[in-house]
Amino acid sequence: MTGETRIRNSFANKTWQEIKVKDSWQIFKIMSEFVDGFEKLAKIGPCVSIFGSARTPESHKYYQLTVEIAKLLAEKGYGVISGGGPGIMEAANRGAFNAGGKSVGLNIELPHEQFHNKYIDRDKILEFNYFFVRKVMFMKYSQGYIVMPGGFGTMDEMFEAITLIQTGKIARFPIVLVGTDYWSGLLEWVEKTMLANAYISPEDLKLYRVVDTAEEAVEHITRFYDKYLLKPNF
Repeated sequence: MTGETRIRNSFANKTWQEIKVKDSWQIFKIMSEFVDGFEKLAKIGPCVSIFGSARTPESHKYYQLTVEIAKLLAEKGYGVISGGGPGIMEAANRGAFNAGGKSVGLNIELPHEQFHNKYIDRDKILEFNYFFVRKVMFMKYSQGYIVMPGGFGTMDEMFEAITLIQTGKIARFPIVLVGTDYWSGLLEWVEKTMLANAYISPEDLKLYRVVDTAEEAVEHITRFYDKYLLKPNF
């Protein structure tokens, strides 16, 4: 269905019965995705989600850096959750898979550029039709978030995590942004525009940390849990 067709259909006259039937079935589809996700992910144990662009090629430095980060996380005992597709997502699963760790993929059905990668454990591939259901799984079953450079989807996932922590809807899990060069412009705007207008508080700037190496990224995650004497194999 083209974008124009979807817009036209949204204005088409529908009977109340048509609306009720369509919405009712949609509720059941949404419920089935939640149930499937809850059942599979509840068994996996402590994990870290890695977000980033699907368009990052294997030769790119951020792809290689993501592989190393995921490898180190797996060696520390954490499972790795990605969006299940190519690019940074593939790199995340690849690092975990190669290190013998748990490699989870939350794939989303899209008309282009999204297909699950070959480095996900076969019993840990989940397919989603709804972005909001998929994001619930990321937030509910992760004990930390590592954000690599990416586009609109990556920004959506990053700010979702920050917002839920800022508002107390989830615990204050560590959020690590990797790549000073990439993030500096956005974070400067956050400080000079958002903070300057009092739309956020100075404390909110402490909800994330920016690093440049795999070791720094993983150290921030592990040091956070060391404070509570918690280990990923608890």
